[in-house]
Amino acid sequence: MALLLCIDSSTTHASVAVAKDAVLHGIKTSASQKDHASFLQPAIQSLLNELGLTLTQLNGVAITTGPGSYTGLRVGMATAKGLSFALNIPLIGIPTTLVMSVAAREQLTDETGFVLCPMIDARRMEVFTAVYSSELELLSPITPKVLDSASFTEELTSRLVYFFGDGSVKWQNICTSANARFISTHWSSKNAVAIAERYYNAGNFLSLAYSAPEYGKGFHIGKQ
Repeated sequence: MALLLCIDSSTTHASVAVAKDAVLHGIKTSASQKDHASFLQPAIQSLLNELGLTLTQLNGVAITTGPGSYTGLRVGMATAKGLSFALNIPLIGIPTTLVMSVAAREQLTDETGFVLCPMIDARRMEVFTAVYSSELELLSPITPKVLDSASFTEELTSRLVYFFGDGSVKWQNICTSANARFISTHWSSKNAVAIAERYYNAGNFLSLAYSAPEYGKGFHIGKQ
């Protein structure tokens, strides 16, 4: 049994959620990317107060590790690591692409046999992406990708692929495959709850000393 705090500030919106035994008890969100730093800590305290809880009752802190916004990832990781250190509780890291895929999977409850492809916008025709099965197993690792008309040929050959996230719009403009599907997906820290519980029970924790956000910095090196 675990009482977990889940934090996400990796993209344009931020949220904090509290869950016990993988059951969401409350959530607070902010849609203003520039306010991530000022939002997180007051939101955490306010949410705990509303739920009649204290920080010392938490058993762990989960944080989306990226990829995503450089500043948002730093703010989220710093907040999560500070709480984990001060409270002497585990730090749990969850890829942003997995949290996005959980949210997308919840929209497709009556379907199977497809794959999920979250896309986080970078710049120009670039995205951060990964590929997950309909059971949320990682099929292709998180990677930076420059989109062109031949992208995802293998994935699209024999099955439906659902694309989503703010990077999927530019892919939709050049994709011609009949197996491509584009959906609007809204994710938040509530979509990290079940994974955070599973990681907690498995002892899958980050090192406070060595953990860092997955910025994907190499992706921004110019072409030679």
